[in-house]
Amino acid sequence: MDTDTELKEKKKEIFKRVHDRLAGQGFSIVDQDENRPWGGFFVIAEEQTEDFINVYFTDYSRDELNISGKLSPKILIVAPGKRLSWQYHYRRAEIWKVVDGPVGIIKSNTDEQGELERYKSGEAVTLEQEERHRLVGLDNWAVLAEIWQHTDPENPSDEDDIVRLQDDYGR
Repeated sequence: MDTDTELKEKKKEIFKRVHDRLAGQGFSIVDQDENRPWGGFFVIAEEQTEDFINVYFTDYSRDELNISGKLSPKILIVAPGKRLSWQYHYRRAEIWKVVDGPVGIIKSNTDEQGELERYKSGEAVTLEQEERHRLVGLDNWAVLAEIWQHTDPENPSDEDDIVRLQDDYGR
């Protein structure tokens, strides 16, 4: 098992690699968080959503992804062996595309967690509004492209729109 110092160094390396990849693709990073206990994320400028779709969601058109007229692109980074909370959202649906995998994903329409499914690089998963879900890091760092599909244009989703049913980190 890696030491805490080795894990922190690897995390820095992964975040730098993803940051450089996004910059090289011409994306503007408007927010980032490298301090989540499970990894972290990069938020991409919403005016670049069309470009983000063209790079990461080539199997979809903006019209197919659009629910309310507002989409928000992000990149998620999940550490090996870490889990995001078992959660859902009232004001958004989501679509994830595995950029660097594999990653585990658990989904359910009830509060009971379903079976963990493995997704490899290139595979996508759609999460409906209020569908329960959890990302799980497997053996390696995972990188996912994510689009928030806001369901209420007058009250778009944000980080406060997370209903946590279970969380390994007591949040």
